[in-house]
Formats: sequence, C-alpha cells, structure tokens
Amino acid sequence: MLTPVVDIDGAPFWEYAARGELRVQTCADCGEPRFPPRPCCPHCRSFAHEWRPLSGRGRIWSYVLPHPPLLPDYAEQAPYNVILVELANAPRIRLVGNLVSEAGARLDSVPADRIRIGARVQAVFTPQGLPQWVLERP
Repeated sequence: MLTPVVDIDGAPFWEYAARGELRVQTCADCGEPRFPPRPCCPHCRSFAHEWRPLSGRGRIWSYVLPHPPLLPDYAEQAPYNVILVELANAPRIRLVGNLVSEAGARLDSVPADRIRIGARVQAVFTPQGLPQWVLERP
C-alpha cells in the first residue's frame, strides 16, 4: 500500500485523516478553502489559516480505470478505479482517491459499471488513515 509523502503544510490533513476526519486548510482572513495545503492563500495572500472540517460528501467529477496498473504492487487488484471527487461544501476542491465498497476494502471492490460521473459519494478512511470514497446510499 502506498503511504503519503507528508510535508509540513500537509501534515495536519493526514493527522485529521488518521482520526477519520476530512478537513481542509482554509484561509483565516478571506475564508477560501485550499487544497493542496500551502503557506499562503492564493486569493488574498494571507499567511493565516485554519483547518476546517468538511462533510466528506461530494460527487464523482472524473475517473479512470488503469490498464495495465500504473504501480506493480496493485496488479492483483486491476482493473481498479481512481476517482476525482468534487467536494460538496468546497466545490473548488477536488480530491483523488478510490471508490470502494467499504472503508479499507480492495480497490477493485466496486464494479466499474457502477461508477458514474456525478454519483454522490462519502469519504471513509482506511485503518491507516487514507481517505477513500463509498457511494452514498439513497
């Protein structure tokens, strides 16, 4: 399993994720959420920031099914999905992850024919604190 490369700006994201929380860095002056995290707000140039919780809800904005797998360690799970999720309460932010049947499930646990652009998803977290996505239940 891949592990994230954690830098000083992004460390809080991963600390919250390890607790099962989806939070994004937000400018403390203009209120603009930003991802990836960075020292300075690209909108107002402020260095003040805070980590605001999000609902974890979003919609699939795009997806791919890598063939053959891009990483040899994932060959056993191919074809698997990689989705780009537009967050519901921060629509300018899109996060990459995998659509799975439940937290910690294999990357191929959701059949490709169930993945749709615009489908509503909810963030879940692996035991190691990696964000994944599940389809919202109606």
